[in-house]
Amino acid sequence: MSFSAQIAADATLISAHLARTLCEFPALPVVDAMRYAVAGGKRIRGFLVLESARLFDIAPQNALSAAAAIEMLHAYSLVHDDLPAMDNDDLRRGQPTLHIKWGEATAILAGDALHTLAFELLADPDLGPAELRLDLVASLAKAAGAKGMVMGQALDIAAETAEFPLSLAQITELQAGKTGALISWSACAGARLARADIKPLFDYSQALGLAFQIQDDILDVTGDVTLAGKRLGKDAQARKATFVSLLGLERARLMALDLVGQAQTALAPYGQKAQKLSDAAQFVIKRHT
Repeated sequence: MSFSAQIAADATLISAHLARTLCEFPALPVVDAMRYAVAGGKRIRGFLVLESARLFDIAPQNALSAAAAIEMLHAYSLVHDDLPAMDNDDLRRGQPTLHIKWGEATAILAGDALHTLAFELLADPDLGPAELRLDLVASLAKAAGAKGMVMGQALDIAAETAEFPLSLAQITELQAGKTGALISWSACAGARLARADIKPLFDYSQALGLAFQIQDDILDVTGDVTLAGKRLGKDAQARKATFVSLLGLERARLMALDLVGQAQTALAPYGQKAQKLSDAAQFVIKRHT
């Protein structure tokens, strides 16, 4: 199966699992908002969970709860990031952002509910013994919290009012938390599920996450709003330092390409079994959304 066919098939599996999980909840506006939040998207993080699991011959059905969990946590982060107090966005995945459609209070609560439900899914006994599930919960809490994504978000907000633009090293640190931490957890999930050494996948994920963010910065300058499904050019309007503003478009593209090479090299221990993860590294710098 090709990479494009695999990621589409995995997206279908993950979407079905999300739907099954949310159908257990009562018919309330906040639940409708949760469904709205997790609809659509590339499911790249969930794909990384399932594909990394395949490296260790773990069937998708035995990793689906982890894949759905990271998609829920990612969705929560987008809902809160779009709020007026944060990025104040009105468009996401080509649709009105959740707070525009449902109101700020429901958006906050829907995000909170998705956040906590992600950890509930990781407690699913089908994922394995208690020690394994504890590792998944603890590692995701770290990736999502004040040592990971939240830290990156906080640094990003602080940068908006900083006296001087961030340096390349500071932007790299910021984005390793804001974008890279959840990508890293996703790519390492298969090794955690197999209780195997995570270092090769960790090295892969570090390069992958940074390449992903550089492409986001590039698309913010060169992308098409219709394809992206969100407002573009906001970084320049806010005078934020980005990889593009510091390096220029060409050097940013070259840096992303170099990172793809690093990611692919890190997969060498897995041989041909890692081909689709290698293809994913190419995908993140060729995407238009």
